[in-house]
Amino acid sequence: MQDLVNVVTLGSIYLLFALGMSITWGTIDILNFGHGSIFMFSTFSAYLVLAETSLPLLPVVLIGVLVGAAMSLLIQVVAFEQILKRAKDKRTAEMQILIGGIGVAIIPLAIAQHQTKSNPFGLSESSYQVGTWVIGDIRITSIAALTVVVAVLLWAATAIWLKRSRHGLALRAIGVDAETAALMGIDRRRLALVTMAASGGMAGLSGVLFTYSLGAITPESGDTLLVKAFACIILGGVGSMLGVAFGAYFLAAAETVVLTQTSGSWVEAVSFGLIFLVLLLRPAGVFGRKEVRRT
Repeated sequence: MQDLVNVVTLGSIYLLFALGMSITWGTIDILNFGHGSIFMFSTFSAYLVLAETSLPLLPVVLIGVLVGAAMSLLIQVVAFEQILKRAKDKRTAEMQILIGGIGVAIIPLAIAQHQTKSNPFGLSESSYQVGTWVIGDIRITSIAALTVVVAVLLWAATAIWLKRSRHGLALRAIGVDAETAALMGIDRRRLALVTMAASGGMAGLSGVLFTYSLGAITPESGDTLLVKAFACIILGGVGSMLGVAFGAYFLAAAETVVLTQTSGSWVEAVSFGLIFLVLLLRPAGVFGRKEVRRT
């Protein structure tokens, strides 16, 4: 049972992180490889604030969400929009956005590495203390329970918003056919800004909760999670809300099995192995559409 608790907790972290990346890729066709740096730097910003003053959980989470949203908006306006304006066609724009995201991600990474000397940093100065509940042989921390609840509720709210709301339907229309959606009067730029802000906020939220749960992260932690999020999205299917949830928990389960049944040295290879297998056997993913444009 403890392994199941660990799977659900880890899968919820993956879901929170991958959800933001999934909605931008599946709707506005932006595969943001700067997402990992947003995850890390949002937590790093909270760490810098806590070095000056102690804060409880909610303000720390709020800092992470706001910094993540602001960073994602800045990347969209300064980098991605400029690429879209100048690219000769959509395929070229997608490739340039992919490369641009990698380039942009280096900036916050370098800042954090310089300030921390590449050492781990955490949120231990916060007044919030992680509690532990023991039920028989099962140990559940308060931050793990909070992470699961927040991840599931946020995923459900996003899925309902995309399926039922006017703006959500407009975003889905952009994901299917951006040109036709524009002819119908859908303001792609405004929706793209909202989507990118939400994506960055989710990255910041997952960063803070993950750091509370783990105790500390390194400046490079975002890059590791980026690969895992990519695996989750590919496994479930680009643009599928059910798919990203399936991918997150399936990946967490696969890694937990490898970790508990072997020496653990193969855990990091699981993400790449799943991507490779899915691309070979079912390129659209388990719940994906038959035809999906990928970068």
